[in-house]
Amino acid sequence: MPVNATTDADSTAARAAHDEWKAGRLVAVTAPQGNLALIETRWLDSEDGTTPEEASAGLPDTVVVTELTRRHLTTGEPERGLRFWDAASARNREFEGIATFDYDPAWRLTGTFTPVDGGRAVPYEHLRDNGLSRELPVPGDLAVTIDGTDYSLDAFDDGGTLLLVFADPTNRTEDPESRTYGPGRFLFVQDDSGLDGTRDVVLDFNRAFVPPCGFSDQYNCPLPPLSNRLTTPVRAGERLPLPDQH
Repeated sequence: MPVNATTDADSTAARAAHDEWKAGRLVAVTAPQGNLALIETRWLDSEDGTTPEEASAGLPDTVVVTELTRRHLTTGEPERGLRFWDAASARNREFEGIATFDYDPAWRLTGTFTPVDGGRAVPYEHLRDNGLSRELPVPGDLAVTIDGTDYSLDAFDDGGTLLLVFADPTNRTEDPESRTYGPGRFLFVQDDSGLDGTRDVVLDFNRAFVPPCGFSDQYNCPLPPLSNRLTTPVRAGERLPLPDQH
């Protein structure tokens, strides 16, 4: 069991904040453009100028079409796509909540972030890329001790916030009360001081969450790199969407 990083994490206020976070997650994933609403991601040929308005013509009023871009996996060129969101999707209608471990203050850990001059790019395989990888910007080293084991983790820069994509033995356990989403989970590193300078950061694994691809197979989520595959079971945070379809 990890060592508690604070003396007051088990307070009523901490538990209330965690309940508020869980409620916010439910609101987010069930929103009209939440994770459960994504029914199609359509990547377009370079000559295809279809607009979201054109693509949504004749679709039900519950469907909204938005645009997105990415770098092509092999050419590196910008690639344009459309996403189709249906507030009345089958997954949204069937959703019963998110199975979550009980709050445990011992899983709120303090780590150390050490920037790397200029950062570095780390190859992350993605769920829908058939074993190929995309390089994501990792601005530094994230050190943390979990149950006596020291880890140096790679958390990438997600719009100015460190996002940890990690795996642990709960992803593979056959215990239905402990099993978590198979490909791994996400965790935002709590830190309000930006990405510059060596400093302490908080990894509250109670807020580990199921990635978007756990709610819709139309997402292309990054998978945990080797450095982020923990040997300690993390029995904290979200486990699986309900009903379990994975």
